[in-house]
This record gives sequence, structure tokens and C-alpha cells, in this order.
Amino acid sequence: MAHSYTPGLKVLKSTIVEKVRRLPIKGKVTKSVGDILSPDDIVATTDLPGNVQIIKIASMLNIGPADIFDSLKVKEGDHVKKGDLIAQTEGIFGFFKSELFAPIEGTIESISDITGQIIMREAPVPVEIDAYMSGSVKTVIPEEGVAIVTNAAFIQGIFGIGGEARGNINILVKDRSKELTENLINETHKGKIIVGGSFISLKTFKKAMEIEVAGVVIGGFNYYDLEEILGYKLGVAITGSEEINTSLIVTEGYGNIQMGKRTFELLSKHNNNFVSINGATQIRAGVIRPEIVIPLKENVLDVIKTSDSNMGIQKGSLVRVIRAPHFGSMGMVLELPPELQKMESETMVRVAKINVDGNELTIPRSNLEMVETD
Repeated sequence: MAHSYTPGLKVLKSTIVEKVRRLPIKGKVTKSVGDILSPDDIVATTDLPGNVQIIKIASMLNIGPADIFDSLKVKEGDHVKKGDLIAQTEGIFGFFKSELFAPIEGTIESISDITGQIIMREAPVPVEIDAYMSGSVKTVIPEEGVAIVTNAAFIQGIFGIGGEARGNINILVKDRSKELTENLINETHKGKIIVGGSFISLKTFKKAMEIEVAGVVIGGFNYYDLEEILGYKLGVAITGSEEINTSLIVTEGYGNIQMGKRTFELLSKHNNNFVSINGATQIRAGVIRPEIVIPLKENVLDVIKTSDSNMGIQKGSLVRVIRAPHFGSMGMVLELPPELQKMESETMVRVAKINVDGNELTIPRSNLEMVETD
């Protein structure tokens, strides 16, 4: 049987989701294997070194570098507060003294009578990593973090912005083809994950941000509106670190595209349930998809499920077209002809024949991605 190996989106009613929660530098892990976690539970902590500030004492006091120790009122390792006296010259007959005060609160890290400078470091910045989703600790990574597993419904989008968010999911439209409009969003949705159908306008998304909606899940969005939201033109690098209070997950593509039937039905099934989402996306090598994780009530250790997604696209697979002119269309694979076929561009490529709403389309396999379902 012919196959096509290509990345695919997942729309799964039930699967084992595993997430590694890791500190940026070594620290302390606060949980153990088997611990049952809620999304807000802290699993690891550390302190990032504070910012460094160089103080040019010699030039500021108009003395030679070798003379700074005679004027210093502090030594290496001392902690000083902003405004504390750190150096003072003797002056002339006790008069015309020059004084230097600490510009920041921090620790005297080093003193050099060669450069005539001291280095101050601000207080460490505490960092905490939470669980992100409910589940149990599968493994502990010493001094770094943990791996968490849970039994969940799992949905991937095609694009997103904003980082991790969580909250109860609210379906605001009755039909997956309906646009999410301003009048559907109100103050009761603060901190919630709201779901629309085919499209959300820039004006409506800005209202969601003003209300502090935690996240928006939608079928389509206007690519050119992203620049106004972010304040810069979005490239092809990874997203997810944008400083916005409302994460956005687009499930189908750019433009007005109704949300996939399976996706909308699965989200609707879990209306009002607690979910975790992440808008982080990377579309180059090392693909990262925006995701929606809906933990199920079953004990995560009791459910072990395997997936045959590695089989790739084959006859009967549900696929999505990811390039124009049929971008966003979904259909069932009818045939994967083994021979190369000539396209309008005169290139010879391998194709797939798919059924989209009763119409048979011939699409280059590289323009397809599999929608993994269960």
C-alpha cells in the first residue's frame, strides 16, 4: 500500500499527553514521581542571576585606578542598598570631599584597581515552573524539572501567538461556520478560553484582550492583523513569547475558514471544562504546533494508548490542504498514485487524489498534512 510521510495535525478524543517542564538553569525540583498535579502547582524553582552594572569609580571620583581602595567604603561580597555610600575621597584638609552612592541595590561582585571599576549585581530573579496541565509526575529530571503525563483530549492548531494559558472553555457560537463577533464577548469571559467558528476580526480580538480573555480558539484569522496586535511584522521564527495577555490559536488557516468539524465537535463536547493551551508555533524544522490540552477524569496511569500516526498518509486518511488554491480544505484520501504527475508549474511530483465535499482533487502530497484522529 502506498504511503506519504508528512507531519499532521492531531485531533484526538483521548490520548496520553506528556510534557517536560524544565528550568532554564539548574535549581530545585519540588515534586516526586507519582505526585498528582494541578496546572498551577509549582514543580521546580531557581534563581536567575541579577543584571550586572559597572561603576567607573576612578573616573567618577577623578582619582587613579590604583587609589580606589583608599576611597571605598565597601568590599567584595557586601550587599548595599540603592543610595548607600560606597566611596569617598579624603579631600583637602577634610574639605571638598567627593562621594559616590550606589545606583542600584545589589551585591559588590568584584573590585579592580587596574580598571578602576567595581561590578555590582542586582538581586537574583526567582523563577518558578508550574505544571501547565493536570496530571501526574512520570519522571524527575534532577535539578532541572519533571515530565508530566495525563490522559487528555488533544487538539493541535495550524498557527498561534501568545504563550501558555489556561481556564474554562466557553463555546460562543452554535455553528462552526459562524464568525466570533464583538457582541458575543463580555466581562464574564475574563480568564476563560473562548471558542468561535470561522473567523475573528481584529476589532473583536482587541476586545477580548481588553477584557483579559485568557485565550481564543478560532478557525481563521487575518494574517495582516497580526502586525497591529504585536507591534511588529511576524517572521517565520518560533512564536509564543509575545507579550500579549490573550493567546490565539488558529485551527484552520488565514482568512475566513470554518473550523474543522471534528475539532469543533470535540471542543463543544468539553464546553465549560478546564483546559490548558499554548500558542507557541514553529513552522520550519522542528515543527511546533499550537495546542489545546483537555485533561480527562480517568487516572492517567490507567490509560495507555498507542498511535499508528507514524504510518503516514494512506488511502482513507483525513488530510488538510496547506497551500493555495485549496488552502484549508479537508478531505479523505482516495488514492496515492505511485507515478509522478506533471503540475501546472511543469514540475513532476507525487500527488494524492482526495475527496473534498464530493469533489475529487489532485493535490501534490507535499501540500497535504494528515489530521490525526481517534
